[in-house]
Amino acid sequence: MNLNFKTYNFNTKIEEGNALIFDIIRKRYVRLTPEEWVRQHVIHFLIEEKGYPKGLIAVEKALTYNGLMKRFDVCVAGRGGEMMVLVECKSPNVKITQETIKQAGMYQKTLGIRYIFLSNGLVHVYMNLNRESGMFEFIRDLPHYADLP
Repeated sequence: MNLNFKTYNFNTKIEEGNALIFDIIRKRYVRLTPEEWVRQHVIHFLIEEKGYPKGLIAVEKALTYNGLMKRFDVCVAGRGGEMMVLVECKSPNVKITQETIKQAGMYQKTLGIRYIFLSNGLVHVYMNLNRESGMFEFIRDLPHYADLP
């Protein structure tokens, strides 16, 4: 499926009847679901278009929120090691809704994220935490890594 991203080179294969794609962050092949297709495009976008170092990107890591185990899609650390960017990926047939924003906000409270990037591969939503008001504001684009505070 064509997504609203540049075309990237991916390593894919079929194994035991399952389509797999190589994740350059986790350094292994993972099952190629529609959401994973979006996640892999997001990872390449962050690295190739926005200059985020591979070593500062975490993929599908667990965290605890209100005693519940949750898992974020992609998170990027800043220069000082603090988590700066949270990405929530959805399958292309799943709309980005207020519920998606609420889910990302839940992770943000746990991780102290400054930027949120929501994508279903077709629609991208970017938000920035206004430190004065404590509220997220919609922004036009995600900052390049060199421009992060």
